Amino acid sequence: MSPTQDAAVTDFEGGVARSAEAAMERIAAAKSAIGAVIFGQQQVIEQTLATLLAGGHGLLIGVPGLAKTKLVETLGVVFGLNSLRVQFTPDLMPSDILGSEVMEEGADRSRMFRFIKGPIFAQLLMADEINRASPRTQSALLQAMQENHITVAGQRHDLPRPFHVLATQNPLEQEGAYPLPEAQLDRFLRQIDVGGPGPARRRRGCWRPAPEPWLTDGSRPRRTISRRSPSRCSSIAWR
Repeated sequence: MSPTQDAAVTDFEGGVARSAEAAMERIAAAKSAIGAVIFGQQQVIEQTLATLLAGGHGLLIGVPGLAKTKLVETLGVVFGLNSLRVQFTPDLMPSDILGSEVMEEGADRSRMFRFIKGPIFAQLLMADEINRASPRTQSALLQAMQENHITVAGQRHDLPRPFHVLATQNPLEQEGAYPLPEAQLDRFLRQIDVGGPGPARRRRGCWRPAPEPWLTDGSRPRRTISRRSPSRCSSIAWR
């Protein structure tokens, strides 16, 4: 190659290296910000970040009380995504997720249908306890997760970009849980098993002071956040 071509290749490789380093710094900053809220779940945080950066959807499985819901909320704040949460229950209907058409009457007494968007029109949708809804309601997410749009009354409605679904699932042995259809499981890029932290991490979490919130003007509130009592910490750490 000529000297000009060599210089161009060198500049290109240097630009790629700088972009990769900047991306890694931003990912490390995101992990640190999430880890300040979600303590003792570093592997879960890394797997969730990898799922989002790959443009896919994640299924978090674990018993209640392991901060799965808080993790999704924190991800929406850290990434600056428009996030919404849907609590799946046995009586939840597909229209409660996708939206529905309503008839409106104008001033000239003319009538027309208007589509009201559901919570699925969010960049980060949290499907909380997705396996507590019936399979019919669960299947409402199939087209959205695969094609990034939905069809209601024969009309196509595109979803925002980026679009991610992070669903939490309770173990199937719990009462009131339905198994997810195989077709929906295929839509999830990764299954993330959320386990409880070990005794050492629980002990550190008891003595670790909670992060102080920031006020809207950028200052910290004038108050002291006390730590938990030693007796409570010892009982939690050695369960």
